[in-house]
Amino acid sequence: MVKKGPAKKLTIYVDEADKHGNKPVYEALIDIFHRKKIAGVSVFRGSAGYGSDGIYHSSKMLTLSGKMPVKIEVVDSEEMIHRVLPDVYQIVEKGLVEVSDTEVIKCCKNARESEEEVRQRMKLEGKAKMLRVIVREDHQWEGEPLYEAIVKRFILMDIAGATVYKAFAGYGPHKRYHKMKFLSRGGEMPVLITVIDREEKIKKILPVLDDMVPEGIVVLSDVDVIKYTHGAEDPEML
Repeated sequence: MVKKGPAKKLTIYVDEADKHGNKPVYEALIDIFHRKKIAGVSVFRGSAGYGSDGIYHSSKMLTLSGKMPVKIEVVDSEEMIHRVLPDVYQIVEKGLVEVSDTEVIKCCKNARESEEEVRQRMKLEGKAKMLRVIVREDHQWEGEPLYEAIVKRFILMDIAGATVYKAFAGYGPHKRYHKMKFLSRGGEMPVLITVIDREEKIKKILPVLDDMVPEGIVVLSDVDVIKYTHGAEDPEML
């Protein structure tokens, strides 16, 4: 099963018309990968290009469409990739076979995590760090609200959880008092993002915040987690 972290990517390029026995090469490879329990495989058909013969091929050119390239791509552990390489070597008589290092950032699986798996992954108790980030509600990051972009980045980095608070009154360094009025636009009001997690995980996101928060406040403090409870499934909203 593919897990987050370092992995190997196997990429194979063959012609769509290439055969192994009475099957197209890409189908023969899929059979091998399935039999040897590779987590998954994707096959992509080229739409245009040229190879060593220098002849341009396009799917629009019906007389040559059978010569279009096919890319077979597999991502799995180093052990699993090495298990199938001897078979790939025998099946692919002409074409290109490439193995490269990769990193799995996110991997979805059909089976839901058990409650115990969630508990172990999200376990948080004792000494920890509290990170508070204050930005303006109308600040943007690559076309979306900055606070939303920050929370999404925290999710990507597997931070235990984040809570967003929107202010309705206060003042800043300019000493101008702001108050959100009913049905008014509160673009200048601050937004507070609070995170509590282990010190080593918090330290990893500080350089990210240096880049994303050119104007605002980032505060880090020590905390003791006395009690941390959660359900097996994430709630829709905290």
